[in-house]
Amino acid sequence: MSEQIVSIAGLYVHPVKSCARIAVDQTVVTETGLEWDRQWMVVDEAGGFVSQRELPRLALVRPTLRASDLVLRAPGMLALHLALDAIESETRVRVWNDDLDAGDMGDLAAQWFSDFLGQRVRLARFDPEVQRVSDPRWTGDTRALTAFADGFSLLVVSSAAIEQLNTRLKSRGVAPVQSDRFRPNLVLDGLQPHEEDWIDRITFDGPEGPVVLRQVKPCTRCSIPDVDPERGEPGHAVGDELAAYRADARMNGQVTFGMNAVIEDGFERSLRVGMQGRATIRFE
Repeated sequence: MSEQIVSIAGLYVHPVKSCARIAVDQTVVTETGLEWDRQWMVVDEAGGFVSQRELPRLALVRPTLRASDLVLRAPGMLALHLALDAIESETRVRVWNDDLDAGDMGDLAAQWFSDFLGQRVRLARFDPEVQRVSDPRWTGDTRALTAFADGFSLLVVSSAAIEQLNTRLKSRGVAPVQSDRFRPNLVLDGLQPHEEDWIDRITFDGPEGPVVLRQVKPCTRCSIPDVDPERGEPGHAVGDELAAYRADARMNGQVTFGMNAVIEDGFERSLRVGMQGRATIRFE
């Protein structure tokens, strides 16, 4: 193994699964990932989660976190204010293969999302008493928890990988894209394009003590990177380009971009933009 110095170029939380992100300068690491990340989720009438895969207009729902509430805004809609520490009833939801107890945010939130999306949905809140465990086939001895993320508590990409993609898109006459297409929590500087694929662990040494992340699984990609976050409309240019160079033998030829990571140490400690870390690079 070798060691590489990296730095945090961007930190992002996505309070509502599949809605727009919030860039933060500093955030707290919790058992399920970054504080407030994927704590709410839009579900259909059967409790199954919905995402930009089926409803690309979710990308237009923009959250703001305040001291005591989450404010959601969307084109043509009055702002929706949701208490951070309250639900209206209990419910059951499904995230991929996981059936979970959760909170329901009530009829007003359900009507707001239903009106904007054009179909009947409700808004669920993650229950902090629930322990949703990431797949041990990837996490090994680490019992890693996550909230409503697809499978793991964190997603890491490099700024160099985004830049390389944009260079390729430009050569085809396609406008550049931002990292929000890939919904990462951490964007890292100091790496070559996709060098994050080969990172084992990253240790960030802060004044409260270290935060240690272990990268466990390449992130396979669906149609969401092709959704324009400014218009909430699907396309195909990003997916077409990724298919040309990001088929990953580790994932049986599926397209990958970025790495899923879990937290080995550092709960209740902080990460901040500009913080440097030591990444161990493995060679396979």
